[in-house]
Amino acid sequence: MKPKDIFVKDMVVPSPTSVQNENVQHIDLPIVDLACERSMVIKQIVKASEEFGFFNVINHDVPHEIIAKMEEAGFDFFAKPVDQKKVAMAAGDSFGYGSKNIGINGDMGEVEYLLFNASVPAIAQLSKTISNVPSNLRSSVSAYTDAVRKLACEILELMAEGIGVPNKFCFSRFIKEVDSDSLLRLNHYPHNITNNNNNNKGCNHTKVGFGEHSDPQILTILRSNDVGGLQISLQDGVWNPVIPDPSAFCVNVGDLLEVMTNGRFLSVRHRVVTHSYKKKCRMSMAYFGAPPLHACIIAPPIMVTQERPSLFRPFTWSEYKKVTYSLRLGDSRINLFRNCTQVQCKRQVWNEEFIFEQ
Repeated sequence: MKPKDIFVKDMVVPSPTSVQNENVQHIDLPIVDLACERSMVIKQIVKASEEFGFFNVINHDVPHEIIAKMEEAGFDFFAKPVDQKKVAMAAGDSFGYGSKNIGINGDMGEVEYLLFNASVPAIAQLSKTISNVPSNLRSSVSAYTDAVRKLACEILELMAEGIGVPNKFCFSRFIKEVDSDSLLRLNHYPHNITNNNNNNKGCNHTKVGFGEHSDPQILTILRSNDVGGLQISLQDGVWNPVIPDPSAFCVNVGDLLEVMTNGRFLSVRHRVVTHSYKKKCRMSMAYFGAPPLHACIIAPPIMVTQERPSLFRPFTWSEYKKVTYSLRLGDSRINLFRNCTQVQCKRQVWNEEFIFEQ
């Protein structure tokens, strides 16, 4: 397997044919109004990141026109015949079009997707294989990516201020870098009609569209249409549906941000399910804010105290990404980078670096 295949390989766990008899509990996801007084916004973001790892933001200043054009471009692409969509299928990496059989480990999902590297040159190059009018698609994707990147930076800076990090750009600087490894992914979940025959009328068939996982990057900014399906898991064995709000962005903490806050913020596992009774298709647009491959991921000193020693060893995004994408999505990965488990080591010293005894 080539190194770049590991780096960009996508992640979806094998889908069971249906989801039945699971513990589903409805919750109200926190809503943060970015137009409110700054100190209140900061407190709400920190609280939501600590308790839920997910929250919705409204009054986010991302223009509706930019969102609408991106969504229109996505639906237009997924409405094409399969043979036309396959023209955009990736060769040698996962950027471009994919469907169901995703990656190289046999992982599957009831989803088709379009994956972009979020850099301007990469967007322009992929647009040439996707659209008959590449300049229009390039413009829509670039404008949307730029807008949600700015939103992600704003939220990360509010987070840093809220937890007392002296440099409020401590987290956001990573995704502002020219060589940031950020992604934009459009997920389309076709209407589940496989069981809608005469023998199954009135039945609700639920399938896993995108398997259980946490996002490995720093922060995710998600926009979906009004079709539900996203579920988060705040405790083992329990799934909490998230009600879609097309006027809001759903924000979630990624693995790297959990590490950089020394476990204070939670990177929560989540998934998407599809329902046979839904008459519309769900489409989501997820921006994954990530650092450059060479970036060293470590909690700032203020987050580490004698009472709360460092929970994770330092590593680069490249190192974490290699490990992450070599595993099945359902496997634990962040725990592989934890400090001083009873098995891994006997002592820890914090003095600008970590010393391990294996």
